[in-house]
Amino acid sequence: MPLHEALKLALSAILSHKLRSFLTLLGVIFGVATVIVVVSLVEGFNAYVDEKIANIGTNAFAVRKFSIEDFASVEALHAAQRRNRDVTFDDMEYLRARARGGAVADVGGKEDAAGDVKFGPTTLFRVRVSATTSNVADIERLEVAAGRYFSAAEEQARRNVCFLGSEVAEKLFPASDPLGQTVRIDGRPHQVIGVGKPLGSVFGQPRDMYVAVPLSTFLSGYGMRRSISVVVTSDGEGAYPEAIEQVRLLMRARRKLSAGERDSFGIITPEAINELRDKIFGTIQTAAVGVTSISLVVGGIVIMNIMLVSVTERTKEISVRKSIGARRADILKQFLAESTMLSLVGGGIGVAIAFLLAKAVAALTPVPTALPLFAVLVALAVSGGVGLVSGVYPAWKAAGLDPIQALRAE
Repeated sequence: MPLHEALKLALSAILSHKLRSFLTLLGVIFGVATVIVVVSLVEGFNAYVDEKIANIGTNAFAVRKFSIEDFASVEALHAAQRRNRDVTFDDMEYLRARARGGAVADVGGKEDAAGDVKFGPTTLFRVRVSATTSNVADIERLEVAAGRYFSAAEEQARRNVCFLGSEVAEKLFPASDPLGQTVRIDGRPHQVIGVGKPLGSVFGQPRDMYVAVPLSTFLSGYGMRRSISVVVTSDGEGAYPEAIEQVRLLMRARRKLSAGERDSFGIITPEAINELRDKIFGTIQTAAVGVTSISLVVGGIVIMNIMLVSVTERTKEISVRKSIGARRADILKQFLAESTMLSLVGGGIGVAIAFLLAKAVAALTPVPTALPLFAVLVALAVSGGVGLVSGVYPAWKAAGLDPIQALRAE
């Protein structure tokens, strides 16, 4: 019997019992939809980490007080707190003077704090104050909506200028142009010279509630005894490992560390952040997908049960077909096609429901989602495989019926 004939018979059998077929499909539909939604959330989180957290700039890495490994345990963090020293403005200047020109393309610095921003009668509390050197805008590819970012000359002169996030600009200047206006950051006057393009929010956290000021201006007002983050870019992708090693050696030499001593600072790379993410969330992600996959097994059991009932109900049909020449392989193919088609249809509906749910979650909540094509293909392949496996025993039982005994039983 040709495959298309088996599929035609399977479709006819499914449509002849519409309600039963639909109830059978529910197990697979919910199973596939649940797995796809979980995968969508996991992929959305991974995409967020890849694009937002780990994206500290093209060919860039950061030198900070602590490394990723220092957060591996409470004991490691306590040891790092005793061992590591602050990364200072002088450290940044030291790297600027000695690292640039080789594998290192540029060196900048940044520090974050929370402050109150006021204009007229409006005060915004606990706004993120991002203090940076002027080149950080290029390193982190900051986009400007109006005006400009502050210059190196303004940074060196410790000018009281600032660059507003779009949400801060909208709240402080709802009906006027912010450029040229003077706002107060923790009571200190700063002239607005630019506004950033909207970045939106992630996980409910706004990314446009910030005000950027020159790092030198910030340190002169808030104190130099602070640990900052030094941002370094390499001279191309090929020079990236060499740039990391060059900065590490310079920092060790500056701190007079011997060959056997551990680094008293941390070098943060996008790869290190991704490794930490995989270490923390990899097991959780695997367990979540594994647990939700149990519903697919339940769907497979439902399909097997219904197919066994179908074999019992269609004993006469099977007997007549075998008595007029249908081979064992033809009966086997017919019932396997029916169980596989049932599961594939349920898988397709489940994928469609999961896609709509993922879109709704992304639209109504701050949780990012992503549904890669490979996940859809894998879901359909798995659902088809579940139907195929679930139909093996009922098909084998149907193919093994003796037509004379089956007709006598009828």
